[in-house]
Amino acid sequence: MGLISDYMNRDHKHCDDAFARAEDMAAASDWLGLTRDGGMFLREIERHIGLEENLLFPAFEERTGMTSGPTETMRMEHQQMRGMFAQMRAAIDAKDAAIYLGVSETLLILLQQHNMKEESMMYPMLDQSLGDDAPGLLRQLEAIAP
Repeated sequence: MGLISDYMNRDHKHCDDAFARAEDMAAASDWLGLTRDGGMFLREIERHIGLEENLLFPAFEERTGMTSGPTETMRMEHQQMRGMFAQMRAAIDAKDAAIYLGVSETLLILLQQHNMKEESMMYPMLDQSLGDDAPGLLRQLEAIAP
């Protein structure tokens, strides 16, 4: 049985790859490609955030009793990102590569910092604290795999 952190780290990589493909499409003003790849990135990152907010964070909070702290910080950062996702969707719809690339540049910085916190702190805390609940949660994650 793998670890939740292994699954979520791989999922970060999956989302990062989709993000990079979308940026390439925007830089080339390939609107069909950006609609496809940008849309895929936005769906995948929302799915990833949903796994955390709807499955993992509540399980962690229930198990540890910590309802503020790391999960609260992650949720606040997710909310900041969602505003950028909306701007990226609007830029795709408007076929505005400059806006898309500007927002994605800012998002990249936020994502790198956010993912580092999750990968070095939050995910290991999940692995450590979830105990007997971890295998069932991992099966649920794998059932929702991209």
